[in-house]
Amino acid sequence: MESKQPLPTEPPPDYSDQGYAVPGYPGTQVQVGIPQDASGLLQYRSQSTLIVQPNALSYGALQALSAPTTAEPVVWMPAPPVPPKCPPGLEYLSQMDQVIVDQQPELMEMISGYESCNKYEVKNPTGQWIYFAVEENDDYNLYRYGTARSFIIKLFDSTNQPVMQLSRNFHCICCCFPCICCLQKLEVQAPLGTVIGYVKQKYYVCTPRFVIQNEAGENIVKLVGPNLCNVRFRDVPFEIIPLNQKSAIGKIIRKWKGFAIETTSGASTFITQFPMDLEVKTKALLLGACFLLDFMFNERTGPPRRDQR
Repeated sequence: MESKQPLPTEPPPDYSDQGYAVPGYPGTQVQVGIPQDASGLLQYRSQSTLIVQPNALSYGALQALSAPTTAEPVVWMPAPPVPPKCPPGLEYLSQMDQVIVDQQPELMEMISGYESCNKYEVKNPTGQWIYFAVEENDDYNLYRYGTARSFIIKLFDSTNQPVMQLSRNFHCICCCFPCICCLQKLEVQAPLGTVIGYVKQKYYVCTPRFVIQNEAGENIVKLVGPNLCNVRFRDVPFEIIPLNQKSAIGKIIRKWKGFAIETTSGASTFITQFPMDLEVKTKALLLGACFLLDFMFNERTGPPRRDQR
């Protein structure tokens, strides 16, 4: 009579270095839009990239969600030579005549309807990143005052060093007929602690007007928008006009992304166009004006009503 020998069993698969998630243990997660430090190099993960574990299909996941399995690092613009009298970190703007500001959509804000700190990607025309902008704020300020809240926004370069800071104090917002107490003012610092100028709102009726000022409060250029009664469902241009001229030398354009995207995400895209030989500090002030325009005219209005609390 033959003795029964136990059949040989295969060893369990090794999950240590194949990128698989061990059941019961969370795998490595990459936080979207936040720099990741790998081998001493800072890398950013794109907001639109979806990460799925390679063995997700074995647990019934849809095959359409299995690609891509990795997030590609964002390409940063190479640092150009620093021109004379240029604040550190602003040398990128010295060789550019166009800057793109893309706001990252916030999933939790879309679902809950509550404000969250904004994040922006600042790029050159080829899509290379120049800065990454992050709003610093507290929950009470976000919830209580909504788009009228005071804020501090810091812009970081590829080495994770802050190169600019934008700050605004609390003012109530009235878009069409603002009173004197509602006029907005944005302070721009570059580097942090050194004020290089301001973006000030002027009184207007239906047509927004701003003035760009240097650190001494002297006017440099004007920023004139369109009639707010006729700007729905299209691009919204703000013309950059010198003080002693009537013709524009550039534009800040708020891009219309389509009805579906505008009503769901609320994330804005601004394109700033200016002359190549414009002073680098003035370029930085016009870049800062994009963030003020976003808060004033494109952020969803808040705070929540009493029946929604």
